[in-house]
Amino acid sequence: MQPPTQATGAEAAQPEETGGPGQPVPPRHVVAHDPPAEPTGGVLSAPYRALTLGCVATVLLIAFEAMAVGTAMPAAAEALDGVSLYAFAFSAFFTTSLLGMAVSGQWCDRSGPLPPVLSGIATFALGLLASGAAQSMWVFVLGRALQGVGGGLVIVALYVTVRLAFPERLRPAALAAFSASWVVPSMVGPVIAGTITEQLGWRWVFLGITVLVVLPLLVLLPALRRSVSGPPEGAARRLDRRRLRLAVAVAVGAGLLQYGGQEPRWLALLPVGVGLVLLAPSAARLLPAGTFRLRRGLPSVVALRGVISAAYLATQTFLPLLLVTQRDLSYTQAGLSLAASGATWALGSWAQSRPWAEPHRFELVRFGTVLIALGVGSTPLVLLSAAPVWLPVLTLGVGAFGMGLVVSTLGVLVLRFSTPREAGGNVASLQLCDSLANVVMLTTVGALFAALGGDASAATAHAAEATTAGAGQAIGVGAFVAVYTATAVVALLGILVGGRLREPAPAGSAGA
Repeated sequence: MQPPTQATGAEAAQPEETGGPGQPVPPRHVVAHDPPAEPTGGVLSAPYRALTLGCVATVLLIAFEAMAVGTAMPAAAEALDGVSLYAFAFSAFFTTSLLGMAVSGQWCDRSGPLPPVLSGIATFALGLLASGAAQSMWVFVLGRALQGVGGGLVIVALYVTVRLAFPERLRPAALAAFSASWVVPSMVGPVIAGTITEQLGWRWVFLGITVLVVLPLLVLLPALRRSVSGPPEGAARRLDRRRLRLAVAVAVGAGLLQYGGQEPRWLALLPVGVGLVLLAPSAARLLPAGTFRLRRGLPSVVALRGVISAAYLATQTFLPLLLVTQRDLSYTQAGLSLAASGATWALGSWAQSRPWAEPHRFELVRFGTVLIALGVGSTPLVLLSAAPVWLPVLTLGVGAFGMGLVVSTLGVLVLRFSTPREAGGNVASLQLCDSLANVVMLTTVGALFAALGGDASAATAHAAEATTAGAGQAIGVGAFVAVYTATAVVALLGILVGGRLREPAPAGSAGA
């Protein structure tokens, strides 16, 4: 697929006329009046301000929930006598978001982004209410599942909004604003959630966010109605039920894979096997053809999003436990090692949005993947006693800057490689590959970690006894070495995939 040429106003609305086989291409229809000029200014200029602020407010809400829920979750599980279902409260959100993303892609392609945004925010709020008012852990888990569906619907629809409502020159800046929306929640979300949990109770973390849903609705929905209220040109008229069945299979398979990977028993191979049978062929049909083979162009763009996300997320996930059990830090001190990464991620995203970056998209990706590999590969050096404990602040900061460059640029490339009616499906594929790669990566490194002496209960013992001596003995260095060897290998793979984003030249062209 060749990226669509940039066109605005009346030109963008004209279908491209082609002649039959062997016939000359007729001249393009000439309009009687000059097409309206594209509005000048940036994403916060008058024509785009309300839409940008509405999108950012929505992402901010989802980001704050994501950062806050981890703080409130232990108190919720204890109060509802559901510690045994603790993992399901996270995996329920993760697996149902896969389904929400797939549905949102189709919905956007048929009706535009407004219906999935409205439904997604409503479902997200309903899930928050269910979790906040839950009297049993299963109801709490159900609420988290609803939040996942809502989040999946919204995030894909917002990307499609960028494709339809913003000119190509402003799309990098719009996506950079999405990344910047995570900075404040990543820094203050856990602190605010912890204070609310201690002073008012864990329920108000969820119920309070529900009240905040009103803000993005008031700002975003009127702007969406004005900008992208109808279906895109050439929209599909019928729902692709086959893709929905595949999305359900992927979600169920991902859940089984994650559940089986958390159980260190031979019987766990059964759900893992069933999960792989459901997930692998269904994902291959949902993603662009050639994604798993790293075919050049759009398939490799989608694959790279999954590769770098898996490497970086797994690096972050195990770092606090490493610092607590191997370097004798408190949880608060260990958590601070992650704080700077949100700011450098946003900085990288901002850098790729500058006008000078536009002709160098592919070079930015190559540079960014190298930074990610350096950050991921050097983080475990903190295991050495001679290394300063603040080393991960630097290494993750470097990796996060690379993530900001690459993730936002991949979003730009997917939108560039998509026609308006394909944007929803391709953006859904990008998000789907991201989530699937995280499931597979966390399941793999989690199994390695457990097999080589990792024991998450050691961290709980450390918190209860205010000592890290027992925890450090319970979790051997080899468990962390195995995890970070896997993340480094995947990060290096990202450099390889990053060189395959250019579409192959047409046959017969120069240099083909």
